[in-house]
Amino acid sequence: MSTPAFPAEWQPLVDQAATALRTLALDETAKEKFCNDPLLRPHMHKVSQRYVAGQTVEEALQRVEQIIARGHAASAEYMGESVRDEAFAMAETAVFMQLVQAIGQRNLNCSISFDLSHVGSLVDSELGYRNARRIAQAAAEINREVMISMEGIDRSDDIYRIYTRLHQEDDLRNVGITVPAKRHRTEQDLLALMKLPGRIRLVKGAFLEPEGVAYSRGTPELAAAYRRHAQTLLLSGHKCSIATHDRSIQSDLSALILQERIDPRWFEFESLIGLGGAQLDELQARGFPTREYAVFGEEHFLYVLNRIAEEPVRVYQALVDLSAG
Repeated sequence: MSTPAFPAEWQPLVDQAATALRTLALDETAKEKFCNDPLLRPHMHKVSQRYVAGQTVEEALQRVEQIIARGHAASAEYMGESVRDEAFAMAETAVFMQLVQAIGQRNLNCSISFDLSHVGSLVDSELGYRNARRIAQAAAEINREVMISMEGIDRSDDIYRIYTRLHQEDDLRNVGITVPAKRHRTEQDLLALMKLPGRIRLVKGAFLEPEGVAYSRGTPELAAAYRRHAQTLLLSGHKCSIATHDRSIQSDLSALILQERIDPRWFEFESLIGLGGAQLDELQARGFPTREYAVFGEEHFLYVLNRIAEEPVRVYQALVDLSAG
């Protein structure tokens, strides 16, 4: 959804709040404290429950089943990023393998999403590639997609490089990629990525990045860039996910889809749990293919702070959630 209107004199403070939250989200020392401190951790969990499907594979798949019962496809992501220990990266990869196996056993209409840095790309790029390949090959065996998530702009070249290898060297056509509309480089990145068959998940982009390389959140320039890139994808016939909660953009793109009679096999509207469920239900009722994205796990610090930062009014909701019970 669009950001609620604040009085004009409040806007600088609202923008500062969003920037502070995004800066905190990238602070790995703060993340370690909130995720592991026995006093802070329970409070973090209370705030996160609105946006997170649970801590375990079983809890996540219970939520996935609820999503499917509402008529949507699902995507499940075991949260985590910036792993710098090989043994831990291997252990986390094993959780993804367990997730793929459970999805196959239950025959759920659910893709699998992950950060490359969660499975070892910061330890060694080759390790990240090998673990991503393991996950993708297991998913291909049960005919499911995997979606590689986007991370900070300093990691984007390596992410795109590994994604390309999975297609060109391993012919893993079930692997998709997340692309942020906010980055100026996306104009050129899309041209290269559309030469590969994997689904492109177009997001606005949540990370805090300099104005020289990215549009600011909430600006007309970002909204225009998102519409432009989405139109390119939709009219090309390339598989894509329109991943936004912006009602205005959803309305414009759904009108384009109907006008151009775009084949529903090549696109879907996507939303995150706890954010755009009602909008997604409306799109599904109108006959559009839809997917709801469920994240789970203990390391939800970066994810939850970025969700709150997207609409700083959610700080009030976080306070309500903290005081509940």
